[in-house]
Amino acid sequence: MCVTCGCGDGETTIEGDAHQHAHTHDHPHSHEHAYVQVDAHAHGGLLHSHAHKPTARMVQVEQDILAKNNQYALANRRHFAGHGIFALNLVSSPGSGKTTLLCATIEALKARNNRVPLAVIEGDQQTSNDADRIRATGAPAIQINTGKGCHLDAQMVSAAFARLPLHSHQHGHHVDTHHADSAHGSDQHGGGILFIENVGNLVCPALWDLGEAAKVVILSVTEGEDKPLKYPDMFAAARLMILNKTDLLPYLQFDVAQCIAYARRINPAIEVLQLSATSGQGMDAWLDWIDAGQGKPSPSPQPAPLDRLHDRIAALESELAALKAQAVGG
Repeated sequence: MCVTCGCGDGETTIEGDAHQHAHTHDHPHSHEHAYVQVDAHAHGGLLHSHAHKPTARMVQVEQDILAKNNQYALANRRHFAGHGIFALNLVSSPGSGKTTLLCATIEALKARNNRVPLAVIEGDQQTSNDADRIRATGAPAIQINTGKGCHLDAQMVSAAFARLPLHSHQHGHHVDTHHADSAHGSDQHGGGILFIENVGNLVCPALWDLGEAAKVVILSVTEGEDKPLKYPDMFAAARLMILNKTDLLPYLQFDVAQCIAYARRINPAIEVLQLSATSGQGMDAWLDWIDAGQGKPSPSPQPAPLDRLHDRIAALESELAALKAQAVGG
C-alpha cells in the first residue's frame, strides 16, 4: 500500500515554485513494503511453503502516516469552512474525463453568470497539460506533479492552495485583473469553489483525506459497470458518483442500473448523477448539486479507513497467533 512504500517521497513539485525543488513531507514515509514473502523448502521430498505475513508494525506505520495527513486535512477543512470555500476532491481512474468535465463545469458556471470565485488544483505524476487546459477556460489553476506518487495529500493541497488567487482573495490580498476576471467576480468577500483533480487512480486516493467537503468519484461508461465492486474503498468514501460519457451509451454494452446497484451495495448513501461533459446532457443537475453544497458545513470524513486498519491489526494478530501455534505444534 502506498502509505507504507514511500512512493514519490521527495519528488513532488508544485507549480510556481521558483526553484522547482522537491516538495517534501514532514511526516515519515516507511520503506517497509506491504508484501507476503514465501519460503519454500523440502520436507521428506515434499515441497512446503510458509508465508511470512506483514506484522502489526507495518499497520502501525500506516496509521501514523495517515494520522499526520489527517492533521493537515483538519486544518484545511477548518480553513475552507471558515472562508466559505466548497472544496471537492474529484477522483477516478485515468481517462474517465475529469479534466473535460472540469472545463465544461467552468464554462457552464460562466453561462449561469455564477459570480462565486473558483480555482482548480491539478494532480498528475508529470506534465502541466491538464492545468493548461483549465487555464484556457480563464479559471486559475495550479499543477502538482507527484513524480512517482499515486495520490495527492493534504499538505500538498495546503501548499498549492496558498498560491492560488482564491486564497489571496480570502485574505484580502491583491489579486491581478486576469485572475480576478477568471475567478468569476473575486470582488466578493468570502465564499468560493475549489476543485481538486486528484491523480488518476481508484486505489490510493481513497485513503487520503484532503480536507474536502466531498469526494466525487467519476466513472465513465466506457469502463466496466463492476468498478464499484473492484475498487470498493473509493466508492465507499465518495459522496457522489458521476457516470460520465453517457452520450456513448448507445454504442456500448454498459448496464447503468447494475452499476448503480453495485455502487449502492458498497455505499448505500452514495448519490448518483448521469451526464455527458461533451454533449452537456445532465450538466444542469451537476451544477445544481454544486450550488446546493455551497454554504453547507464540510462533514468530517467517514472513519472507514481507520476502521479497516483496526480490522487489519486484529486479523494480523490472529494470524500471528495461529502461526505461533503451528510452530509450537510442529
